Amino acid sequence: MNTFKSIFEQYNWDSIQSKIYKTTSKDVEQTLAKTKLNLDDFLVLISPIAQNYLEQMAQKCHEITKKRFGKTIQMYAPLYLSNECQNICTYCGFSLDNKIKRKTLSDAEIKLEVEALKNNGFDHVLLVTGEANYTVNINYFLNAIDLIRKDFSIISVEVQPLSTEDYERLHEAGVYSVLVYQETYHQEVYKKYHTKGKKSNFDYRLETPDRIGTAGIHKIGLGVLLGLEDWRTDSFFNALHLDYLQKKYWQTKYSVSFPRLRPAEGIIEPNFIMDDKDLTQLICAYRLWNEDLEISISTRENEKFRNNIIPIGVTSMSAGSKTNPGGYVVDPQSLEQFEISDERSVAEISKIIKKAGYEPVWKDWDKVYS
Repeated sequence: MNTFKSIFEQYNWDSIQSKIYKTTSKDVEQTLAKTKLNLDDFLVLISPIAQNYLEQMAQKCHEITKKRFGKTIQMYAPLYLSNECQNICTYCGFSLDNKIKRKTLSDAEIKLEVEALKNNGFDHVLLVTGEANYTVNINYFLNAIDLIRKDFSIISVEVQPLSTEDYERLHEAGVYSVLVYQETYHQEVYKKYHTKGKKSNFDYRLETPDRIGTAGIHKIGLGVLLGLEDWRTDSFFNALHLDYLQKKYWQTKYSVSFPRLRPAEGIIEPNFIMDDKDLTQLICAYRLWNEDLEISISTRENEKFRNNIIPIGVTSMSAGSKTNPGGYVVDPQSLEQFEISDERSVAEISKIIKKAGYEPVWKDWDKVYS
């Protein structure tokens, strides 16, 4: 089966980076005058010079997003099931070499965490684990999904890359979307950050979205870990990946997330700093390039940024998030994967969204419509 790897190998990191940084004001103005953009236009919009046009980009984003998605924000919450992991990743609190207490939720504990989420109104849950194939594997996932299926209209997962057959089993079990981040598309840098475990296999991770698409999952979420490498170049390759997937698995929906490196146990300092203005530019570039793309912002981001980004291009937000297994009620002190930045309650976030003139949506899809 042909995969994204065959497309990826046609591009050179240094050449793309050079092209981004050589973009001129004229290039940006020509791009902003277009009604339909391609990948070359996306490259122009993430260039340093394009920041001079950020207000114009943001205004166009607002109109496009309002036209395509209305004035709504889909609400979701992560449910961390386990912090056990067999990988050594130098930026992650769950890394195998961190001497921390490991925890995987039991059936009873999962139900307690679900009750807490339901009491806050959530109908979309994102199941998250570390990558420990002996403990949190496909059988564990299927059992957890069976436990909570009646409680949520939308179940998404962010777990280790799986086989096509396992993704098919998740699809049959009721999983709506799968999120998988390449972390960085720079192969040499990838090796430095992922030193041990299955995640160190760059190609296997690169081809994961192909397996998800082949399995017929309704939505695929992509992203890079902003801070590992030059965010502009990494984001171009992420967009290249999305472009390929949308053409090949055209019946599938797609989303993009923007995780910036946050403090965590044993974590390294970011290799590249991405400030709020940079992230606003990137969100605008994605929206102008792809009107159908769902754009998600998590509680990694600070209150001020999340408040201000609502009217620009975002379509979904998390709220009241805990990034540790049992973090809602079972074991609040267990190790978190990273520190969140926006610690406001679900009610506070909902109020802020409404104050901005938008409607928080708790249920946006049901199996009966698929």
